[in-house]
Amino acid sequence: MTSQSTRHILMVRPSSFRKNEETATNNHYQKDVDHDHAAELAVDEFDAMVEQLETHGVHVMVIEDDPSSDTPDSLFPNNWVSFHSDGRVGLYPMYAPNRRAERREDILHDLEHNHGFSVREVVDFTEFETHGAFLEGTGSVVIDRIHGKAYAALSERTDRIAFEQFCETMNLEGIVFEAFQSVGTERKPIYHTNVMMAIGTGWAAVCLDCMDHPDDQDLVRESLTSDGLTVIELSEDQIQSFAGNMLEVCGTANQALIVMSSRAYHSLESAQIESLSAFGTLVHIPLGTIETCGGGSARCMMAEVHLPLQIDTQA
Repeated sequence: MTSQSTRHILMVRPSSFRKNEETATNNHYQKDVDHDHAAELAVDEFDAMVEQLETHGVHVMVIEDDPSSDTPDSLFPNNWVSFHSDGRVGLYPMYAPNRRAERREDILHDLEHNHGFSVREVVDFTEFETHGAFLEGTGSVVIDRIHGKAYAALSERTDRIAFEQFCETMNLEGIVFEAFQSVGTERKPIYHTNVMMAIGTGWAAVCLDCMDHPDDQDLVRESLTSDGLTVIELSEDQIQSFAGNMLEVCGTANQALIVMSSRAYHSLESAQIESLSAFGTLVHIPLGTIETCGGGSARCMMAEVHLPLQIDTQA
């Protein structure tokens, strides 16, 4: 079977991490912390995650954040860029103005000239920002690369028209739906699809209960099962612990690893762990500060690099 994952991961080491006031308006996973050392703790968590991944044979390319920029969410690079096996790079429109500074051409240059990847074309979707429409990369879009599909839960960060253009440009079949979480007494849209859904090689983890419309539940379930994926259903409480924010990557000898936070792992039931373990080794890392202040978790921190290597394109 073709693999959904890659062993090449780009991560950005933060220099000014904090709770981003510009994203907290619709990221209801962000919370305040009662200490003054969030930035230092986030760097420690980041470094521990890199070490864990590298120990398992993942090729992690660490980029240092630009300390002169006010980019509190820079450690979530998957929102502004995606890398594809046909040599294309996607750049995405970001909801928060202070997140737009995360887009850096020097990172693309580094991948080409220092890491040997081939960039054939940069596909720039950022013009949607001028129209107040957003699509935040593989946060907004969960891609099934094996079956040529893309899933998107609509929100202020995930615009339907931008998603449709993305799917048309990237030659993907789009599955669009609505997903909600309880905030006080209200049901509000979940800001990113990858908080409540993950797809790997032969499996999908998804919270169907957060889809308040039965038609949306049926649409997503049918799409996943028709592709032969084993569906691991998550509860709303589990995705509050970032159980949906996991990513399959390749380790030593192309071994599949399913990476998540320790909080996510400990929220899973034994039967869910057993089901996931049939598809790869579960790797979990404590990310409490990053999750609390940033409202994102392990998957958000990893931008998978599916680009071809230059030696492959020259063969």
